[in-house]
Amino acid sequence: MSDRSFALSPGKRVLYLTKDPEKIRQQLTGSLTLRMSDLSPDDLLDDINTDAMTPAWVCFDYDPADIAKNAYAGLVIAGDRLFPAHALKDAGFEVIVAGAQKGVGSSRETAAQCEVFSGSKLAIASSFAPIHARNNINIGQLMGDHAMLRRLEAGESIALSEFTQGHDAITGLIIESGGLLPFCARLAKGEIKVPPTGSGKRPMNLTEKILAAKLLPGQGEYVKPGDAILAKVDAGYSHEFTTAQVDFFLSEEYGADYKLQNPAKFAVFEDHLIYATGVASMAKYADKIEKLRDVQRAFAARTGVRNYNAVDGVSPGICHQVAREQFLDPGDFVQATDSHTCMGGASGALSWGVGATEYAALLFWGFTPIAVPESIRFELTGTLRPGVAAKDVMLHILATFAKREDTLNRVMEFGGEGLFALSPDERATLANMATECSARGSVMEVDETMLRWIAERRPGVSIDDLRKKVVTPDPGAHHDGGVHQIDLSAIAPMVATPGDPDHGIASDPKNGALIDEIGHVKIDIAYGGSCTAGKRDDIDMYARVMAEAERAGKRIPDGVHFYIQFGSQEVEAYAKQQGYTELFQRTGVEMIKPGCGACIGCGPGVSERSDQVTVSAINRNYKGRSGPGRLYLASPLTVAASAVIGEIVEYKDGMFAGDKR
Repeated sequence: MSDRSFALSPGKRVLYLTKDPEKIRQQLTGSLTLRMSDLSPDDLLDDINTDAMTPAWVCFDYDPADIAKNAYAGLVIAGDRLFPAHALKDAGFEVIVAGAQKGVGSSRETAAQCEVFSGSKLAIASSFAPIHARNNINIGQLMGDHAMLRRLEAGESIALSEFTQGHDAITGLIIESGGLLPFCARLAKGEIKVPPTGSGKRPMNLTEKILAAKLLPGQGEYVKPGDAILAKVDAGYSHEFTTAQVDFFLSEEYGADYKLQNPAKFAVFEDHLIYATGVASMAKYADKIEKLRDVQRAFAARTGVRNYNAVDGVSPGICHQVAREQFLDPGDFVQATDSHTCMGGASGALSWGVGATEYAALLFWGFTPIAVPESIRFELTGTLRPGVAAKDVMLHILATFAKREDTLNRVMEFGGEGLFALSPDERATLANMATECSARGSVMEVDETMLRWIAERRPGVSIDDLRKKVVTPDPGAHHDGGVHQIDLSAIAPMVATPGDPDHGIASDPKNGALIDEIGHVKIDIAYGGSCTAGKRDDIDMYARVMAEAERAGKRIPDGVHFYIQFGSQEVEAYAKQQGYTELFQRTGVEMIKPGCGACIGCGPGVSERSDQVTVSAINRNYKGRSGPGRLYLASPLTVAASAVIGEIVEYKDGMFAGDKR
């Protein structure tokens, strides 16, 4: 690649990630060479998730050169890695080709790093998940489509301007600079400037109004989708899974004595790996995990960020839950190194996850360069029927709007009387899973109920203080994704099925089905927890089902394990006050202290064999993410009822009284 164009290099190769795994194996060994003319996009893998590209254990190495050694380690077929160690780098590929929505899942930048540090310069796909696309841009990997690849294979050299085409002015400058950190350096030296948005007075939606309030001086007062802006960030956080790499990049770029702009606005959490070494498959990485903890502790002490590290081995809780309890406010713009950062949207804070490079840059500079994203609005009406939860609403949205890519790279905005009929915790469930929709992030309108929820958890903070921060959309505001009404009373209990990755059907939260459509599915494990389902209301739902089971003389049957993990210490204290912990003990539920765990394969509740079946209240069911077994996603009510019955069932009031199983 020259400074101004890209062409295929002699002796370098193109890797096609086909739905036929044998063709991938043959390409890796060099016995097969494919061209775009041999294939159609339908032959290529869709929905390649970041767990497949760099599963959790790969991320325990935070130097990208080490991460690349295990590129695509999570692509497992019939129990064997499709990509052996060093396979991607040793094969000499400089272009990697996939189908639609490449890079769905977590915000881990390691997924892009494993390609770039294996020699890839260009990623080709029908579409990219937004955080993954941003990570590619930030570390200097170009992106294109299949038509562009045909031209390259025909010997054409493609101008860099084609790779920047369609991007906003700032993103174009980042691509031209070779990545975000070089862009920031050029900006600081005055070599480049960011122009005003040029947007005049106009009605703005929630996303636009929040971002317009964060503009650095000289950029104007109004924004519209596509505007290139520099925006102040109000809050953010990293965790022990990501902090070490953030520190690594800051030290590499700015020296070991770097300083942060506003450390009091940011935090570190020890939550993701708190129970990892108790899982057999993770125990062998104990030294690497402890190193990540040590680096984070040193980072917190040196920089002065908010410190939520574990005390005596007990985590304060999952970062997203604790953040909404303690320091996210309406009107905030929030960036953190985890894809479920979007959970903050329930508090009226525009929130989304970013990669380590982007987070490192905003920590150092105090602002972040972005293109104002499009939005899609969901207007909720009615109320949920008994036995239906917010998780079912999100599974419906995933199976419809997300499946046809209506939500792709857009901020999901929620409003309407139906939203306000949901509790603050149930709203957080909807916001949390925006990332599963491949959305950019989420934000919601807030009411007095939400303001009261926040104020109750913040000593010295009044509802009046919070009310002044609330942002509301302007009448007549536009949403590029449209405004969609969802009648909550029409939603039925759902699951997301595991798919069949061995035969080209991705395991994905968008594989939605009604419970009565899946037949009899016996389970081995039920798991209630994670940022999605470890909140107070979720614990209420588990307890509601287990109390009813106890009244009917039932408990968790032999052969089934039901785990409940609390999302924060505040939630655990609430469960004790309500008498739930005693109820769970009596009925055979296995309780886990606050933190992440099974959701990322790093705690109790993971499957251990491929023949095991799990029904889980977590947010994603990518193959291998929570063990080798088959995993169904469901609501807390469905998970608890299924745990009692021993197979996936819909919860109904009084269901256990006449059950003879």
